Amino acid sequence: MPPKKAVKEEKLLLGRPGNNLKSGIVGLANVGKSTLFQAITKCSLGNPANFPFATIDPEESRVIVPDERYDWLCEKYNPKSRVPAHLTIYDIAGLTRGASKEIIHIEGDVNPVRDLQIISEELRIKDIEFTEKALEASKKLTRRGGQSLEMKKLLEEERCIEKVLALLQSGVDVRKGDWTSKEIEFINPLFLLSAKPVVYLINLSEKDYIRKKNKHLAKVMEWIKEHAAGDPIMPISICLEERLTRFDTEAEANEELKKLGVESALPKLVTTMRKVLNLGSFFTTGTDEVRQWTIRNGTKAPQAAGVIHGDFEKTFIQAIVYNFDVLKELGEESEIKAKGKIMTKGKDYEVRDGDILLIKAGAAKG
Repeated sequence: MPPKKAVKEEKLLLGRPGNNLKSGIVGLANVGKSTLFQAITKCSLGNPANFPFATIDPEESRVIVPDERYDWLCEKYNPKSRVPAHLTIYDIAGLTRGASKEIIHIEGDVNPVRDLQIISEELRIKDIEFTEKALEASKKLTRRGGQSLEMKKLLEEERCIEKVLALLQSGVDVRKGDWTSKEIEFINPLFLLSAKPVVYLINLSEKDYIRKKNKHLAKVMEWIKEHAAGDPIMPISICLEERLTRFDTEAEANEELKKLGVESALPKLVTTMRKVLNLGSFFTTGTDEVRQWTIRNGTKAPQAAGVIHGDFEKTFIQAIVYNFDVLKELGEESEIKAKGKIMTKGKDYEVRDGDILLIKAGAAKG
């Protein structure tokens, strides 16, 4: 008998599997976060002031997720209504060393590794504060003692919180821990900052972005490899992205990029943010409307139907499914039917990224 192939276990993900997850831009003061936010959202917040905490309250904007599949479907059906997927992005006030304790101190020179350490330490310090409060509250409940099922659950939760606290105090982010599904249930309500997935953006001058070189890059890569292995890293030139927004048309901006021999990092940034949030898409199509819906990967058909309308989840009967790749290959739905590629799926079907769905549901109870 040939040896069985080892099955790679997927790491369990922290966070609730919502369909409307959000991304935030976090960094030190005066590193270009608001300028990046303006560029990425094409939304004006006024000129970003060159002093700490120019953006005091998080600014929010919804950005369109670039997706060639959606564009192709719109071209094919030429629908009356077109609704792309969106990602909500927040511009968050700049951190400083000691921000967790509200002590303002701005670093005066360029040292990206130090900046990374400050950001990660400040987020962990805040998480330690949250976790210590949660542990204190838990101990008040468990001091009563007893053998009830409720008490056993409280003690289990307390042990998990202690484990989280020990990890944070050792200098490791919560998202880097290995957690069981039960522990994740206890961790999620803590809303810890270091539990959230991260994309590292390396802001380069326009010149360095074009030549793909910078004297700090090697040390930055080394730090991320040591402290945040597996997290995506993206070079970006915020000054270039901001300059591109000043062109009158997208065609002119694209011509400038072509002349420079580079691509804008923004489309990839949006899709990468979405990927680390473990989000995918399915589509509903027709001449009336082409719409791209956002779901968490692994979502089952009834819950995907519920994203369209809450009643559809409750009264779900079945989903008629084929994938975008099949439609693109065969060209027409009639061909997909002829080749038996249309599937009828029930409640246990996990919707795949790129699926095109027709939901069949019963009448909602009045």
